[in-house]
Amino acid sequence: MALDRTDVDLLRLLQDDARISNKDLAAKVGLSASACLERVRRLVRDGVIRGFHTVVDPDAVGAGLEALLMVGLQRHTRKVIDGFQSYCLGLEEVVGLWHITGTSDFVIRLMTRDHVHLRDFLMDSFTTRPEVARLQTHVVLWADEKPRWPIWT
Repeated sequence: MALDRTDVDLLRLLQDDARISNKDLAAKVGLSASACLERVRRLVRDGVIRGFHTVVDPDAVGAGLEALLMVGLQRHTRKVIDGFQSYCLGLEEVVGLWHITGTSDFVIRLMTRDHVHLRDFLMDSFTTRPEVARLQTHVVLWADEKPRWPIWT
């Protein structure tokens, strides 16, 4: 799907504030409210906008420790990789998962209550997995997520 300048402006504004009213969104991009609503619906229908999400403050829900887990697998068959990915996505502590190239096979973003929860989670959920060859854990000291994707047209 080709995006025009108005589509790009809509996407940028929605990435900054997905709760912006349609009226305010329309005014910012110079469209009528009905034309704006139809454009946003088209972007959703065509899969350009894949969803709207709520960002929760980790401290408010007791997730006091963030870590990145680098995982190397024993074998690299599609069945092993797909199974491991499915397993990880089913774990509550996993909030991000990337299959990567290089010395590790996966980067997993974890949120845990504290270092004891992290240790127990790693021991119970990963060291017992037969497909896991190695783990390397990096505790995140500070993170600031960029709330938007760059849009190139």
